[in-house]
Amino acid sequence: LLGLCLMIQILTGLFLAMHYTSDTATAFSSVTHICRDVNYGWLIRYLHANGASMFFICLYMHVGRGIYYGSYTYLETWNIGIILLFAVMATAFMGYVLPWGQMSFWGATVITNLLSAIPYIGTTLVEWIWGGFSVDKATLTRFFAFHFILPFIIAALVMIHLLFLHETGSNNPSGIPSDSDKIPFHPYYTIKDLLGFLVLILLLMLLVL
Repeated sequence: LLGLCLMIQILTGLFLAMHYTSDTATAFSSVTHICRDVNYGWLIRYLHANGASMFFICLYMHVGRGIYYGSYTYLETWNIGIILLFAVMATAFMGYVLPWGQMSFWGATVITNLLSAIPYIGTTLVEWIWGGFSVDKATLTRFFAFHFILPFIIAALVMIHLLFLHETGSNNPSGIPSDSDKIPFHPYYTIKDLLGFLVLILLLMLLVL
């Protein structure tokens, strides 16, 4: 489900990036243009916005499952998972800033200002992220650049996450090694996954349409 969410986000994001301009003067109107003038632009934008929420719902369920099953004993898999969580949060926050409405601007101002609480380097760090002395055009362009590149870094990290998972094997509710009871992925799990995909897409479409 998380993989499907990531794919939906990257695909819809690419189509949005074709029409978006990362300039303070035109960012908001370019988003309006996507919604009103681009064919099915409204659909792509709402899929992207609500898809982010679905992504986080699946993500928190996944983390909760990991804690419940004690998956944190597999350190490599768990640590990369935590890095992924923060990377997704950072990406979502930057995406939130991109439409450049009032909420975007003040959201960016408040969250980046939290970093100024870091002793000694805080203020310098914040000004470095802003690219000036306030949230401005430089901030928007770099946020757009990072928002674009991070999902591909996330996709690479997901591969590493799965690689470590294959090394150790998945955990189960009983906590007992189950090597003897393994079953093939296809057709048993593919059917279960398809059902999950259908439910996810149905929920997303209910939100969007």
